[in-house]
Amino acid sequence: MANVKKTAPRLRKLSVYLYIPNIIGGFLWVFLIVYDYWLHGFDGIFHFYVVNVRYLSVMRVLGAFSFVCDAIDGWCARKFNQVSTFGAVLDMVTDRISTACLLVILSQVYRPGLVFVSLLALDIGSHWLQMYSTFLTGKTNHKDVKDSTNWLFKAYYGNRMFMGYCCVACEVVASTVRQGSPLSFLVALSLFGWAIKQTINVIQETFVSAKLTFYNGIVDSEVDQFETHMLLYA
Repeated sequence: MANVKKTAPRLRKLSVYLYIPNIIGGFLWVFLIVYDYWLHGFDGIFHFYVVNVRYLSVMRVLGAFSFVCDAIDGWCARKFNQVSTFGAVLDMVTDRISTACLLVILSQVYRPGLVFVSLLALDIGSHWLQMYSTFLTGKTNHKDVKDSTNWLFKAYYGNRMFMGYCCVACEVVASTVRQGSPLSFLVALSLFGWAIKQTINVIQETFVSAKLTFYNGIVDSEVDQFETHMLLYA
């Protein structure tokens, strides 16, 4: 009787949706929806949402909690080797939603609100262009800026500590708008990082726009060469 070779059962590959960092990202989506809804109330039936100013202190605590969760999901992705394209996009979108919620709330509480709305447009626009160009050029990570000629841009994405400082600084500045003297030193320490982050957004938008224009020129050139080749052999 032939011996039947026993093989160990194959472990089923874990779904990307069940990766720990992606679960944290999904939780943050739900958290941000509840967070934004709770901080707002209706000012009549036909009026837009208004911010409950009484809850601004709670808003800062919840905003800090959201930021900590965002930092943890990146650590989990590296720690458990659960890096994925879906996770990278989810992380980017979650960051933009978190920033958007905070800036929209601040635009309703403080004047001029156009300042916060402009920062929101700059943040979303620059990161969307960066993410789009990343996949267009065949890269797997939007933080891969080795081809950039701007030293500040490369320093920001290349140094995790520096990038973390700038991101934390933005959260601190946004969360302590018009606060009293006890936080003055903290705000002053964070203003430099906040300014760097906004500068990076501007550089990111201009650099990526130039890259996309250059890429479009290459594509147009290849199309022209192909059409010329077809005409010669027609």
